[in-house]
Amino acid sequence: MKPEVVTALGLVAASLTTISFLPQVLRTLRTRDTSSISAGMYATLITGVGLWLIYGLLTEDVPIIIANAITFVLSGMVFILKLRYG
Repeated sequence: MKPEVVTALGLVAASLTTISFLPQVLRTLRTRDTSSISAGMYATLITGVGLWLIYGLLTEDVPIIIANAITFVLSGMVFILKLRYG
C-alpha cells in the first residue's frame, strides 16, 4: 500500500475519533452538568492520549500528533469542567 494512502487512512481515522469528543465538550459547556461523567475515566484517557501524543512526536507520525493533540485539549476541557462543576 502506498504511504500516502496509509497516511490518508490515519488522518480519516484520527479525524473521526477526535470529532467524537466534540458533542460531549459542547454539551458540558452548555449545561455545566458533569454528574454523569467519570473523572477517573477522563483522567485515564488524558494520560493515555498524552502518551500517544508523545509517541507521535517521537516517531514524527503526523496523524497521531494531530489527533492526540486535539483530543488532549477536548478531553482536557471536559476533565477540567468535571473538576470545576463536580
